Amino acid sequence: MGDADTQAQSKSSVIEGMFPSARRVDARRARCADRLPPTVTAKKTTSPATSDVPIESIARNRRAKFDYELLDSWECGIVLAGTEVKSLRLGKANISDAYGIVKDGEVWLLNLHISPYEQGNRFNHEATRTRKLLLHAKEIRRLIGAVERQGLTLVATEIYFKKGRAKVRLALARGKKLHDKRADLREKDDKRDMARALKVKG
Repeated sequence: MGDADTQAQSKSSVIEGMFPSARRVDARRARCADRLPPTVTAKKTTSPATSDVPIESIARNRRAKFDYELLDSWECGIVLAGTEVKSLRLGKANISDAYGIVKDGEVWLLNLHISPYEQGNRFNHEATRTRKLLLHAKEIRRLIGAVERQGLTLVATEIYFKKGRAKVRLALARGKKLHDKRADLREKDDKRDMARALKVKG
């Protein structure tokens, strides 16, 4: 052993003699570390998606609730041309006569009127062309069963923008009979009369 090693050991001994508690602390830390459980990595969790995403309504079918009993509804994507999207951003749409059909395992929207874009020139679209709706395969299978076996109708109730993308609210509906429509009208009139009476009293 050289003189350098001897001097280093001597210095270490002197330091340990000056600070004996340091050795005891290190020893306690080592014993505690042996008793600690293995490190557990926390799993990342994602917050559930919020359902209150704001939408920008373009057009609504206000007669849908009067003419049909709405049983269920789905939010659908829709395949559009560029000029159609531009017209929708200007609010140039009418959905009052729009309805859906199921054909070849796909869902199509008929009679949605989107006005031609004024600056579209020869690249403009046909106003009432048939447009494809985008749904999951499971949803399409359910719609096929409801329409073919139960004789129900697919009615478009609203078209809107959500997160910058055009969406269609498609409802599974059953047509109301004449007496049902009359009952709805009476109920609507009664509510209107009640509101007027409360307003007069107030």
